[in-house]
Amino acid sequence: CFVTRRMVRSAMTFDPDHGVSPVAAPSLWRRAWDRARAFRPFAAKAPAAAGRRSVWRWLGWAVLAVALLYYPVGALVIQNVDDDPQFAAPDVTPGESLAVATAAALVSREVDIHTWTPMQPFFMPSGLLDNMPNFQRGVMAALGRFGTELMDQLGRTRGSSQSDRDLEQARGFLNEQPNIWIWQPSVSLMPSATSAQKYRAGRDKLLAYNKRLAAGQAVFERRADNLQALLDRMASDTGSDSAVIDQHIIEYAGDLLDVGCDDIFYFNKGRLYANYLLLRALGRDFEGVIREKGLTNAWTAMVETFRIAAALQPWIVWNGYPDGLLIPNHLAAQGFYLLRARTQLREISNILLK
Repeated sequence: CFVTRRMVRSAMTFDPDHGVSPVAAPSLWRRAWDRARAFRPFAAKAPAAAGRRSVWRWLGWAVLAVALLYYPVGALVIQNVDDDPQFAAPDVTPGESLAVATAAALVSREVDIHTWTPMQPFFMPSGLLDNMPNFQRGVMAALGRFGTELMDQLGRTRGSSQSDRDLEQARGFLNEQPNIWIWQPSVSLMPSATSAQKYRAGRDKLLAYNKRLAAGQAVFERRADNLQALLDRMASDTGSDSAVIDQHIIEYAGDLLDVGCDDIFYFNKGRLYANYLLLRALGRDFEGVIREKGLTNAWTAMVETFRIAAALQPWIVWNGYPDGLLIPNHLAAQGFYLLRARTQLREISNILLK
């Protein structure tokens, strides 16, 4: 070491005839060795510091890689707009309602099997998703409407009779806001029940009602006027959705940067899909009424319209000019089926009144 050599040379005693004093040499080397040991920690710190810098550098790259992959990969894993037309509830026991069982099964699928994305906060991968949350909102909007009509019409003998307690609670839970996470500062600083938990509670109440129905302890009135009232509510919702499409086309048609058209499209898609499943099940529940009124073919055609409308799923939702040449308008296409479904609902409703 250069420093050690200088220390040794500066400390050595030279004799003009013999050079270094033999007596002083051991002492000099000992002093040099002690000074070299004193300098050793500084020499050892350099590679240790370099090693720590290397560790932090690799850790930084790892954090960056995770940050870049966390959202896109996680979102791709979670993304699932499930519009399976073959989805059906498990077999029901005699006396139960297939429509009620279908609603409960649909809640279980979207909340437990899939992830309930509308309530996920921004730091979750599903925070990047857009289509799936709107689809799920539409599904729950349809189920909330069904829960309301189930309590008001189907689950009671007459309008003046007492409403079913399970259906009252199910209606409340299914109509809760879809975006409530465990902590919502705008509502309360304390943790609260999430949307998913409330929907599970609503599903449990539907299942409890169905079991009581099979045991003869609840009411499910399979009357034509009850079915007619339910179809009128569905028709009103369908007309409202078509009005939203009409207004959006008027304001934003031809806008290539229209980021709201897919929100409308997938919300409508979710409601259409849930109504398709419910109407298909109601066809079984009210099979006697439908056959008696001669509506078998009309009912089948109406259900098929809902199925076709719910199956629309373009790669990109465009809101082009309705008479455009190159860019399609998927909202207009969906709106056509909405209006067709609404017309068929009204036709069947009118016949049920006779």
